[in-house]
Amino acid sequence: MSNQKKDFWNSPLASSAIKTDDVKMPEMLIGYLIGPFGALLSSGIFTSFLNKYFTDVLLLDTGFLTGLQLVSTFFIVAANLIVGQLIERTKASAGKARPWLLLSALTLSVSCLLMFVVPFEGVAKMIWVAIAYNLYYAVAYPIYNTANSTMIPVSTRNSQQRGSLASFTNIAGLAVMGCGSMIFPILVSNVMKEDPNMWLLVMVAVAIFTGLTIFLQYKFTRERVTEEDMVTNAGSEKKEVKTVSLGQQLKAVTGEKWWWLVMLFYLGFQWSGAMKNGSMSYFCQWVVDASLVCGDWGFAQTILSIMGAIPMAAAAAIVMPLANKFGKRIVVCVGMIVGVVGGVIAGLANGNIILVSVGVALKCLGNSPACYVILAMLADVIDHIEYTTGIRTDGLTMSIYSSLMVAATPICNSLFMAMLGAAGYDAAATVQSAAVQSTISVSYIWIETIAFAVCAVLVFFFTVEKNLPEEQAAIAARKK
Repeated sequence: MSNQKKDFWNSPLASSAIKTDDVKMPEMLIGYLIGPFGALLSSGIFTSFLNKYFTDVLLLDTGFLTGLQLVSTFFIVAANLIVGQLIERTKASAGKARPWLLLSALTLSVSCLLMFVVPFEGVAKMIWVAIAYNLYYAVAYPIYNTANSTMIPVSTRNSQQRGSLASFTNIAGLAVMGCGSMIFPILVSNVMKEDPNMWLLVMVAVAIFTGLTIFLQYKFTRERVTEEDMVTNAGSEKKEVKTVSLGQQLKAVTGEKWWWLVMLFYLGFQWSGAMKNGSMSYFCQWVVDASLVCGDWGFAQTILSIMGAIPMAAAAAIVMPLANKFGKRIVVCVGMIVGVVGGVIAGLANGNIILVSVGVALKCLGNSPACYVILAMLADVIDHIEYTTGIRTDGLTMSIYSSLMVAATPICNSLFMAMLGAAGYDAAATVQSAAVQSTISVSYIWIETIAFAVCAVLVFFFTVEKNLPEEQAAIAARKK
C-alpha cells in the first residue's frame, strides 16, 4: 500500500476529493449530475439534430447516412464490449472505471468537434464525416459512457444511496436531452440555420464545457465497492486480485433470467426513445400545426420539449420515495402504462399542438420512473449475480448496456433515414407529402407507445429486489 501512495492516481491532481464512506451531496451533485450533464451535452444535441445537420447543412444524401450509421453500429458495439473488458481488468488505486473517465475528458471533447470541421467537398467530405462520426460514437463515447455507467454499481452497496445516484445521473441525461430539444431548436431555427461556421462556434463551446465537467466528475467520485477488493487483498503481498475471464462473465450473466429481462426492457425502452428523438425536429417542422406558436417549428419543438420536461422534473422528487416504498417494479410498470395512454392521445391528435402536448406530457411522466431507476435496477442484478456466482460483472454488463444505448442512435437514425427516403422526403420542399408525414408520426409517436406496452409486461416480472438485502448481507459476510 505504501507504493500506491506514490503513484499518479494518488497525486494531488488525480486523487479523489471524496473521502467519506457514505455518499454525500457534493458527490451526488458534481460527480453524478454536473459531470454527466457536461459529458452528455454533445450527445443530447446530436440525438435531436445530427441528422438535420447532415441533411440540411452538409447536404448529405439520405442513402449515405443510412449506410454510414448502420455500418458504424458494428464498430460501436465492438468498442463498447472492448472498453468494458478493459475496465474490468483495470487495477489502479483510482478504481477501475474512474481512470477511463479521466481519459474521456480529452477524447470526448475533441471528437465532438470533428464532425463540424469539414474542409472537403464531394467524396472527401463523406469520408471525413464517416471517420469523424466513428471517432465520436465508436471510440470516445464508449469510453465515457461505459465508465460512467459502471460508476453506479461500484460507488456503494447502499441500495437507497445507489438509487439516488442513478436518479441524479439520469436527471443529467434528461437535462441534456432537454437542452437538445428545447434550447437548441431556437438557436438552429433563428441563429445557426444552415451556416456551418455558426455550428462550429457553438460546438467549440460545448467541447470546452465537456472537458471541464468530466474532470470534475472524476475528482468528485469514488469506487467504494472496488476498494473492498483492494482492502481484502492488501493483507498479503503475494495475493493477486482474481481476474475473471470473459467466458466466465458471459456464463454468469447469460445464465441469469433477471439479467435478460432487464436488458430486453432497456432495449425496447432506449431504442424506441432514440427513434422518437431522432424524428422530433422533423415532426415539429412537417406534422405539427405551428400556427399557434408564430409558425416557427423551432418554437413548436421547444413547447413540446417543455411539456415533456415539466412532468419529468416533477417526478424526480417522488420516483425514488415511491420506489423505496412500493418497489422499482411496481412504480416502473405503472409508469409505462401511463406512457401508453399519453402516446395514444398524441397519436390521435392529428398534429394539433395542444393535444400533442398533453399526450407528450403524459408519455414523459410515464417514462420517468424507468429513466430514474434503470441503472439502479441493473446494479441490483449485478449484486444478485455476485451472490449466486461469486463474480462481479460490472464491466461486461455496463458495456452491453452502453452498447445498447450508443447503438440506439445510429441504428434508429439509419432506419429513420431509410424510411424518409422511401417515403420521398425532400429537404428543399415547402410541404411534405402525406406519406412522409405519416412516416414521421409513426417514428415520433407510435413506435415508442407500442414499446412502452411491451416494457410494462416485461418489468411486471422483475422481482430481483425482493431478496436483495439478504443477498447483499451474505456477500459482505463472505468478504469478511
